[in-house]
Amino acid sequence: MNPHNIYKPILDSLSTAIILVDVDLLICHMNPAAEALLAMSCESNTGEPITYFFHESEDTDRQLKMAATQANHYTKRHAEWRLLSGGSVTVDYTVTPFGNHDGLIIEIQPIDRLLRISREEMLTSSHETSRNLIRGMAHEIKNPLGGIRGAAQLLARELPNSGLAEYTSIIIDEADRLRNLVDRMLGPNQLPKWQSLNIHEAIERVANIIKAESEDAIKIVRDYDPSIPELQGDKEMLIQALLNIVRNAMQALTEAQVDNGVIQLRTRIQRQYTIGRKHHPLICRIDIIDNGPGIPDHMIENIFYPMISGRAEGTGLGLTISQHLIHQHHGLIECHSEPGNTRFSLYLPMETYHAEV
Repeated sequence: MNPHNIYKPILDSLSTAIILVDVDLLICHMNPAAEALLAMSCESNTGEPITYFFHESEDTDRQLKMAATQANHYTKRHAEWRLLSGGSVTVDYTVTPFGNHDGLIIEIQPIDRLLRISREEMLTSSHETSRNLIRGMAHEIKNPLGGIRGAAQLLARELPNSGLAEYTSIIIDEADRLRNLVDRMLGPNQLPKWQSLNIHEAIERVANIIKAESEDAIKIVRDYDPSIPELQGDKEMLIQALLNIVRNAMQALTEAQVDNGVIQLRTRIQRQYTIGRKHHPLICRIDIIDNGPGIPDHMIENIFYPMISGRAEGTGLGLTISQHLIHQHHGLIECHSEPGNTRFSLYLPMETYHAEV
């Protein structure tokens, strides 16, 4: 009897991903957790070499063979496995010799989720720090601006020559422009007005606005999941959050003069999803994808901060405001970008909220 068979019922009951391989690194067994993690079937792939299904480095095969033949035990941290399916997964894994040179037990702990939670928490913390800083700056800026504007108005009344009023008008107009800029940096200060809404109605409003603004020069592709139920949110806030992102995509395509520019609007349901450290049974995911030039690598980590813009005339406030509006809905925005494919993903919990927490 194969000694591995004795342990299969136990291994299959574990939530930890476990793979058993023989001394030749051929798969003997994978429990269901490992099948789900690597997106492969144990039944179909028993007897195949384990290194065929993932690639970490050129040294991986040698280390596994040494562990099998010399009973070496080792652990790897933050290993990125490039899977046969084309995806990748970041894992910690431990290799333990099994019995008397019978093979190896490979115990795998995926850490993608932990890394994502850490990244989301850092992003949320940075967002709040940034907003607190802006609030403080706004107070210090707006007070003297009010004084400057008032003084310019008084000066305009006392001028002996009406031709000099042009200069006081410039002072007043610039003070107003700076005040409006500060107000935009602060973003909306009201809480969401919670109501049941069809997210596709909000997306369609945005699509129609962009269609008009681009004069049909950009193709809009819709890929909606019609099974998504109504969610709780503030429709106008969500329209503004979506519009800022889609308008950025339109401007990137227009300024780069991309032939056959396309913006794809896609909706999907995701189950059992975590935002920060809060688990949500159901999430509405909205992807906004364009085939523009992409976001430069040196900017991608900072695009949600205010005043960060890749456009000469841009204020860099649109994405900051969008992130704030989605945070007010207990959600998150993520971005992935490479030339020809930039994707902003908005995650909105489907739970009912009646007040900001």
